[in-house]
Amino acid sequence: MKEVDVLIIGAGAAGMMCAAAAGKRGRTVSVLELSEKPGKKILISGGGRCNFTNRIVSYENFISGNPEFCKSALAGYTPEDFIELVSEYGISYHEKKLGQLFCDGSSREILKMLSDECKKYGVKIITDCRITEINHNGRFEIKSSYQNYSCSSLIIASGGLSIPKIGATDLAYRVAEQFKIKICNTFPALVPLRFNEKEWKEFSGISGVSVDCSVSKGKIKFRENILFTHKGLSGPAILQISSYLNDNFADNCNKLAAFEVDLLPDIDLLKLFSENTGSKILLSNFLSALLPKRFADTFTGKYFSSKPINQYSGKEIKYISDKIHNWKLIPSGTEGYEKAEVTAGGIDTSELSSKTMESKKVKGLYFIGEATDVTGWLGGYNFQWAWSSGVAAGKHC
Repeated sequence: MKEVDVLIIGAGAAGMMCAAAAGKRGRTVSVLELSEKPGKKILISGGGRCNFTNRIVSYENFISGNPEFCKSALAGYTPEDFIELVSEYGISYHEKKLGQLFCDGSSREILKMLSDECKKYGVKIITDCRITEINHNGRFEIKSSYQNYSCSSLIIASGGLSIPKIGATDLAYRVAEQFKIKICNTFPALVPLRFNEKEWKEFSGISGVSVDCSVSKGKIKFRENILFTHKGLSGPAILQISSYLNDNFADNCNKLAAFEVDLLPDIDLLKLFSENTGSKILLSNFLSALLPKRFADTFTGKYFSSKPINQYSGKEIKYISDKIHNWKLIPSGTEGYEKAEVTAGGIDTSELSSKTMESKKVKGLYFIGEATDVTGWLGGYNFQWAWSSGVAAGKHC
């Protein structure tokens, strides 16, 4: 049995960051990874360019049963700290929009940086390794397909259930259950939405059309594109709002709440109609000047009869305006964990120290990254949580 100070399960963003932070303190660290290579999610992120953080990060950019839990870790290791590390390695990057930072080159640069940081501090990463048993009797004893380990600190950085094709598992939740640590209901987040086939049939024909709009649920609002698919909606605004549609972290992920879409957030359509009351232009053509033509034609055909603007009554004009500014939609479900960028829910943060990520019940046991009930918005926030929670645990394990 190999003895180490720290054993980390999961060589993803949080696990590798934690390993480097612990190794920097002189701790002996081994990382066990189920996949044949580390950092698979890093490699596919941001279209292969890794949206590695966001310039502006607040606890308000995260969803959790305890919204303020992430404050301490985020303050302890900030976007500026990670940007400094990226700069030290000579990785060039750019800001795409809304503070989102991407590599100019490839996601591989971020993965290599993390690998080099681990090597620098003597961290050993073992891939293609399956955990078969975990026991605790003063120290942790871990049986794996590679070899058996004994450690004083065990870090669970195995992520959530999202994108199973690259190795996602429920290991973190099984470990939590073993040690009687509470788990918040999990569900796919940052995920495309599906709609009833019969209700969506008109829109399935405009798959690929994108519309810049405002999407909201209550006080939560996102202004970005939506993208029509054969089965429903995707695009940045939809991925963002999808994380807020499971009311009270519902057990049944298919019971989703309604949300609203403002298709013309920069235009007062009622005012525009009033300025064109005498126009003989068809409604579909009128809307095509403001929205993508294929969408305008489909939307008009589904909800209105297309006739010249001057033939609509005041009541009809108000109905059209209200429909476009407040298009209410109720999803029938999501594309599931296969297409979800992250898993919402997870290890209940009331069970963890916000400063160290250590379990309050089991000394030496830590949970970090996506495994915890902290889910960021689209735009680099989940990576920042991985860096921040990883460093928090790495500095104290």
